[in-house]
This record gives sequence, C-alpha cells and structure tokens, in this order.
Amino acid sequence: MDLFSITIAVSILIYIIIGSYAGRSVKKLEDYFVAGRQAPTLLILGTLVASVMSTSIFMGEAAFTYDGQFGAYMLFPGIAVTGYMLGALFFGVYIRRSRVPTVADYFGHRFQSRRIQQFAGFTIILGLGGYLLIVTQGAALLLSDLMGLPFVASLIIAWFSYTLFTMYAGSKGVIITDTLMFLLFMTATVFFVAYIVEGFGGIGTAITDMAQLEGKAGIASWTGIVGEGTEWSTPLDYVIWAVVMDIAWALVYAVGPWQASRHLMARDEHVVLRAAILACFCVIVLQMLVYGVGGLMNLAKVDITPSETVLIWAAKSMVPELLGALLLAGIVAAALSSASTFLSLVGFSISNDIGSKPLALTVNASRKIMLITSLIVLVCCYFFPPNIFWFMLFIGTVFASSWGPVGLMSIWSKRITKDAAFWGMFSGFFMNVIPATIDYLGIYHMPEYYPAVIGTLASIAVILFVSARGKVSREEKCYRLRLHRTPPTDIDRTKTLITLLAPLGLIVYGIIMPLLLLQYYVIPYQIGTGEILPDGSVNWATGEALITLTVFMLHVPLALMAMKVIWDRYNPQTKSNQKILLRAHWKERTAQR
Repeated sequence: MDLFSITIAVSILIYIIIGSYAGRSVKKLEDYFVAGRQAPTLLILGTLVASVMSTSIFMGEAAFTYDGQFGAYMLFPGIAVTGYMLGALFFGVYIRRSRVPTVADYFGHRFQSRRIQQFAGFTIILGLGGYLLIVTQGAALLLSDLMGLPFVASLIIAWFSYTLFTMYAGSKGVIITDTLMFLLFMTATVFFVAYIVEGFGGIGTAITDMAQLEGKAGIASWTGIVGEGTEWSTPLDYVIWAVVMDIAWALVYAVGPWQASRHLMARDEHVVLRAAILACFCVIVLQMLVYGVGGLMNLAKVDITPSETVLIWAAKSMVPELLGALLLAGIVAAALSSASTFLSLVGFSISNDIGSKPLALTVNASRKIMLITSLIVLVCCYFFPPNIFWFMLFIGTVFASSWGPVGLMSIWSKRITKDAAFWGMFSGFFMNVIPATIDYLGIYHMPEYYPAVIGTLASIAVILFVSARGKVSREEKCYRLRLHRTPPTDIDRTKTLITLLAPLGLIVYGIIMPLLLLQYYVIPYQIGTGEILPDGSVNWATGEALITLTVFMLHVPLALMAMKVIWDRYNPQTKSNQKILLRAHWKERTAQR
C-alpha cells in the first residue's frame, strides 16, 4: 500500500473506532436521535459544515471553477451561507424549543397533523436517500481510484465505514465523527492551498497569470466565462442564475432537514446561534479555498479530464506526498460525513415519521431499522449506476421550495393552517420536481433555476389560498405561541455577550474581506488585463472592483441585525424577559413546596 492508501485507511479506522465508542453512552432514544440535546458549539459547528462539504464541493464545484467560473465564485459575496445565520435566528432556535426527535416530527406537532409529518418524512427519505446513494457511490469510486481496489470492495468499505457508527451510536456518533472529519479537511485544505499558491509565486502573481490565461479567456473575470458554449449567453444571465440559486440554497441552509436537524442536538439556543454563525464563516473560507485552488490548477495544466478530478490530480502531482494524502483523506472524509448524516436522517424518518401512527420505538429497534435502511442503500448502490440526476432533482432546491415557505411560516404566520402547510409542502415539492424532470428528459429546456422558482412560488400561492379558506385550530395557535417563549435558562447576560461575538466576527469579515479582495485579487487581475489606472490604483469602472463591495453590503447589515435580534431576545433586562424569569422563579418555588 502507498502512503495515500495508508492515510485514508487509518483515517477511516479512526472514524469507525471513535464513532462506535460514542455509542456506549447511548442509553435512550433522545441520545440516539438528538445526541441527548447536549452538544456543544464545536460539535454543532463541525456537523453543520461537514454535512454540507461533500464531494460535490471538493470535486464538482472545484471542477466548475476549473472549467470557467473561477472569478465569479471567488468574488460573489456568499449569499447562500447567510442561510445558516438567518435559519438559526428565525427557525432553528424555535424548532429546538419543540423538543422533537426529527424535523419532520416538528411539522407534525406544529400543525397537529400526522399527515404533514409523513409527507415531510417522505421528502427526506426520497431526497436525502437519493443523495445518500450518490455520495456512497462517489466515495466508493474515490476509494477505488485512490487505493486500487475493485469497485465492489470499495463500495463495501465506504458503506461499512459510515454504517457501523451511525447504526450503533446514532446522532452522537455522527456529530463526533463529523467534527473530526471537518477538522481534517479544513486543516488539510488550508495547508494544501497555501503550498499550491506559494508554488505559483504568490496569490497576486497567480491572479495576474489567470487574467492572462490563454484558451479560457474571462475565467478570472467577475462573471467567469459566459457566452457561446456556456449555459449563460450574457453576464446578466449568469448573475440572475447565481443570485437565484444562492437564495435557494440559503433557504436550504436555513430550513433544510440535514441542517435544521443539527439544531435539535444543541445544548442551548446560544449554541445554535454561535455554531450557525461560525458555520457561515467557515463555509465561506472553505469554499473560497476549494474554488480558488480548483481554478488555479489551470496554471499547471489546462486539460485535466475529467475536470472533477482536478484536486485529486493536484494532490498527487503538485504537493508533497503526505500533504496530498491528507487532502485526499479529507475529501474521503467529506463524502463519509455527508453519508453518515443522510443515513441517520433517512433512518430516523423511517423509524419515527412514516407510519400512520408513532411506533413504540426502543434504541435497539431504531438500530435495526437503521441497519436495514443502510443495507437497502448498499444494494441500490450496486445495481443502480451513479446518476447526477438524483442529486440535481432531489437535493437542495427541492427542499427550498417544499420546506422553505412552510418552515418559515410555521414560526411567523398566525394564519397558516395544517391543510395549507400540507398542500404547500406538497405543491412546492412536485412543482419543483416535475419541471426539473421535464427539463432532464429534454421535453422542454429551461434555465436551471426555474424549477426552484416555480416550486417556491407555487408553495406560497397554495399556502395563501388554502389558509384563506380554512381556520387555525386552538391547538395550533397554542403550540405556535409556546414556540415564541424564550427558555428562562437562555435569558442570561453572560451567555448573550459571548454569543454576540459570533456576529461581531462576521462584521469584521464584511469589513476586511473587500479590502483583501481589492488588494490580492482585483489589483493583480487589472494588472493582468491592463485595466489598472496609470497610478497603480484600482479602476472602479469594472465589475471586479464593484462586486467586492457587495461583501460589506450583505454581511455587515445582516450581522448587525443578528446582534439586535440576539440582544433583544436574550437580554434579561427587557420587560418580556423579566416576566419570563419571574414566572420561572415562581414555578420553581412552587415546585419546591
């Protein structure tokens, strides 16, 4: 075995041992489903980032920047990641108050409807089950290529490595191994990118060279390569596509099941908020590193085929063997972390959400259901060829359109009824899937963002229409009101001040990042294109310069808003919170008597 194989094998063995060891502390269903609701900030941060940073980022998105969208992905302000913060503020902390084991269960309790819980569970099983299939196959193909194993052997290794601890330890094993995997691929990526950039003569030199790259003209511009031969005829077409897709993904990060479910495990609401805002920052940094190094590989070789292997090629060819091995182990970890998250969510939904009535579950029964679920996935992985269609159709934007409007309105609307919630989720799902299927089959071609927009608008329209013809029950009203009561234990000045550091850090990012982009991207780019002003200063009459300001315009106001919401919600000096604390004090005294 070479160093690449040994490093990957050792890392997988560590995940299995540590993840399985965590299962020893699982004593009850709450431990298994939501890690006992005691997870600290680091574990929630780790699982939030790891569950989204799959091979689709390290391979698919890196290929996207390598092929032509380097500049666009580096300069756009990161609209999607704001969903972490907004989701935690306006959805995550509220579903945590519901004390449910799954997010689908939240919808059932919120609307006093088993039907909507079942349908939400159905979307999880179909959507995340399809993605689990793709991620498992991707991990198997990666292991097969890196370790020289037959596909079947690699498939079994990949499947076994995440199934064992997910089945035995449940959410406890998942969030611990997710965090280990996050730390591995984060650290490996930072050192890998630093080495690559230094090899290209520094970031400034590399960007100047990218601006002058022959054969891929425009790759470093603010819209990347557009026009003939691409999906976007004009820069405006690309901007519309990028903004709409980013907003859709922001909704996914805000209310999507594999992100929102992490909040159920948090020790308190401050952990939810801190972890989500830190995840916003970590994902931005990781994406910029991965997107950046993917595009920069054009300076070494412009014809890597398939382009999805650009980072694998770089790990084997451009860096010391140990560093390359660590990066590849990190990419494998990214695949396995997503797989363990999706398996746990699918297994939990089958256990808890699908039946006509709740099952009398035990930890061992849940483990058996998880194992059966995983075995079905293994069989499907063997018989069904990898198909990106599943990823395109059932992950991401389908949850934006089906879960987004219903999820947010379940917290903030007094008028949404249980029938409106069900039909809104139903229409949002199928009015996304049906147009996507029509486009995929070639019946009618449409821009990639159309299904998300159609599904979201359909969901909102149906919710408003059905709600206007129905009535919210007393039970639904009372449940929603209870969700808006801040837990007394979270109304704490010290905790609140610590939590405020997270959005403060985002403000610092919003101020500093435009300056860094101007210094290390825009100026070198304009030197390469000849657009720099005669005195060497920035030419503000270019899209590359102007778009850097959007980082400040987006993140600073949102962070300030977050600080105000957090302070108002958890400051013990407000009248509403003083009433909550007084009520809690009297309840405690009454209980002592």
